[in-house]
Parts: sequence; structure tokens; C-alpha cells
Amino acid sequence: RLGGQGRVRVTYQDVELGADRRLAQPLRIGFASDFHAGPTTHPALFDDLLAAVRAERPDVLLLGGDYVSFDARHVASLRAFLDGVRAPLGVYAVVGNHDIWNGRGVVEDALRAAGVEVLVNRSAALPAPFGHVSVCGIDDPWTGDPSASAAFDGAGAVRIYLMHSPDGLFRLERQRFDVGFAGHTHGGQIALPDGAPLFRPSGPCSREYTYGRYDLADNGPLIVSRGVGCSGIPLRLNADPELLICTLR
Repeated sequence: RLGGQGRVRVTYQDVELGADRRLAQPLRIGFASDFHAGPTTHPALFDDLLAAVRAERPDVLLLGGDYVSFDARHVASLRAFLDGVRAPLGVYAVVGNHDIWNGRGVVEDALRAAGVEVLVNRSAALPAPFGHVSVCGIDDPWTGDPSASAAFDGAGAVRIYLMHSPDGLFRLERQRFDVGFAGHTHGGQIALPDGAPLFRPSGPCSREYTYGRYDLADNGPLIVSRGVGCSGIPLRLNADPELLICTLR
């Protein structure tokens, strides 16, 4: 309440597609991750996030996992957000390591009950006029049972790679994507004034890709969010909660 968990900020990215994958019109993608509903995250953050999504009005909303901390029953704190958030082309989600540790079945049921499509090693094509755009969601790279080949099977020409952590790159199995979204790192959760994290999570890609945009040599860019909530300790410093808006052109 005193601001120790930061303020929800909106950040923006643009991704240009190649001429062979041209879109009928720009596609605005919203991405939010790492809610960590439970004793370390004040639920007012979820109200602020919902207000930000409604103000930005993305065409499609992606959710990056870690909805709870400590106990799956805390997903109830997200009910107002999940019931209130809408996007014209749908809301799609993957799960994170904290969800798996604490009861993924309860979390996934809550997501589906709110109309969210949960992607576990599978893809979903967006409605017209973006029928050739697929959201390809992979299970958590370490605590789940990830299969990128299954996640990309049958995907359209334009591929959005949705993963909980940047280590989804480690599990990519030579698949191609046009833009990737990940959370998990919290941008360090506590960072220096220049944004440099004081803590880097484990995992070969999570240590390297901690926050922001990374233009990859063999794929589209990977964009890593700071997430929304807190894990471990109820404090964010120089790593505000984030709603990402990415426009594909």
C-alpha cells in the first residue's frame, strides 16, 4: 500500500514481420505474467492491471504463468481479474513452475472457468482476419513436460511462442517463431536504478535474458517481462509490475 510493490507500468514494443508473413492489419498483443497471488502480493495490483488492460484494449491477451504462490487456492484472488479481462481475439495462457508445484489442476480449472484457453504443448489459431497467426504454448521448461514439436505442430505461418520462462528457448527443438514472450525472471524483482537485476534466476536462458527485448539471430525477438507480483519477499525495487503491449506489423 506504500508502493513497496511498485506501480503497474505499460511498456510498448513493435515487431516488424517479413513481407512473406504480412498481416492484414497490425495486431496488438498484451502480455502479463507472474501474478503470484498469495501472501506476498497485494491484490490491489490485480485491479490496477485489469484497469491497464481495459485502457490499452489489446486484440489478444497472453498470460505467462505463475498465477499463485504457496497454495493453488490463492488463485481465487485472481477471480475478479480473470472474469473481468477480455480481448476480442481471446485470452491464452501457459502455466509456470509455481503453479505446478502448488497444484496446476486447480489453477488450470480456474483459468478455463474464466474463458481462458490454456495451451500445454499445443497451438491455437487466432480468429479472422488473423487465421494464419498461431499462439504456440509450451509447458514449463523445467518443472513441466515441455514439447516444442507438439506446441508448434500445425501452427500457421506467423508464430507467437508463449512460454513461462526464457528457458523455453533451451527447449525449442529447432522450431521457428516470429516473436516470443516469457516472464519468470521478474526483472530481478529488486534491481539497481539502471534496471540491472541483483538476482538472476537459475536456468541457462533465464540467467542471460532477464528483462527486455532480445533480437535473436535465428528467430524473431524474445521479449521478457518483469511480471506483476512478488515471490519470496513482498518487495519490488526498480522493477515495477508490467503490462506489455507488443504490436506486430
